[in-house]
Amino acid sequence: MNQPSDVTGPVEVDAPVEDLELVQVLDIDGVPVAPVPGLDPDRLRRLYELMVLTRELDTEFVHLQRQGQLALYPSCRGQEGAQVGATAALRDRDWLFPQYRELGAFVTRGVDPAGVGAAWRGNRHGGRGFVERSCAPMSIPIGTHALHAVGAAMAAQRLGEDSVTVAFVGDGATSTGDVHEALNFAAVFEAPCVFLVQNNHWAISVPLTGQLRARSIAHKAIGYGMPGVRVDGNDVLACWAVMTEAAARARSGRGPTLIEAVTYRIGPHTTSDDPNRYRDPDEVAQWAARDPVSRLRRYLERCRLWSTAADDQLAEDVRRARRSLRAAVVDVPDPPPGDLFDHVFADPPPDLRRQRRQLTDEWERRTRG
Repeated sequence: MNQPSDVTGPVEVDAPVEDLELVQVLDIDGVPVAPVPGLDPDRLRRLYELMVLTRELDTEFVHLQRQGQLALYPSCRGQEGAQVGATAALRDRDWLFPQYRELGAFVTRGVDPAGVGAAWRGNRHGGRGFVERSCAPMSIPIGTHALHAVGAAMAAQRLGEDSVTVAFVGDGATSTGDVHEALNFAAVFEAPCVFLVQNNHWAISVPLTGQLRARSIAHKAIGYGMPGVRVDGNDVLACWAVMTEAAARARSGRGPTLIEAVTYRIGPHTTSDDPNRYRDPDEVAQWAARDPVSRLRRYLERCRLWSTAADDQLAEDVRRARRSLRAAVVDVPDPPPGDLFDHVFADPPPDLRRQRRQLTDEWERRTRG
């Protein structure tokens, strides 16, 4: 049916489409509204610690960029629940395919924050420090890595492995052809791949209503023939539960799942963005009240699983992590230009060796004055 060109937001169609219920375990006050996953107290506390550590490191990264130590940085503030909850539900050998805002996933998986800083400073190439943790390098092009995730899942499938891959994408990435192709391939070949779409409501300055006409991002799964799930992305326990189920489904050979984690980007798109030019401050304040970190903190306090001693220890761990990150980033010299060539081929072809010599000679002439 034809629609007027000036329509914005979801479109009512003739055939009824059921709403997808938002999966939630804790409300904004940390009160359970559904059965709490069977996580022991240590794991519950660890989820909180990982979110706090992510937020504090995120703040340090922003400070480092403002001080001229990083070229750019995209804050994940407000999205810690989706990233930490989903990643914590996976096995260590399940491969992560991030975009560029997944600090919470990196922290949870154990990627050294110094390596993340080196990538944003521009003095580390490729995926060193990432691949050792079954994590692909950060992907700046929007959506291209979703195809890589599906390819890796299909490879694991053919090798008889029981690993799962996860593609982390944003709401804006669902408008790209690469993500469409990845979803279609994953569905057709029943690849063990989970698509975690962090719907933070803004693709730079384009709101969600300018991205789609479907009722939700999760509804798009219907067209691909895979399950679509909407989860409260600010509820770390709900994200853990949903990812646990999706990973188990993929691992058992039942194919991919599309998860829409409904969250919000509290900060700017990147440190070069000014969100005050296109966002209503009241909207930001409403979402800040749904903060994933304080939500789990309230639940832990309600269950008497958190203490002053735990607070003191976490504060010290955070201070140590921030100092370590700063020491690893501030005024670190650039690597030799030849490093560009050292991690491409084990046995470089003649033309690449020739280019390396040419670049090295040019660099030495410039540095000599």
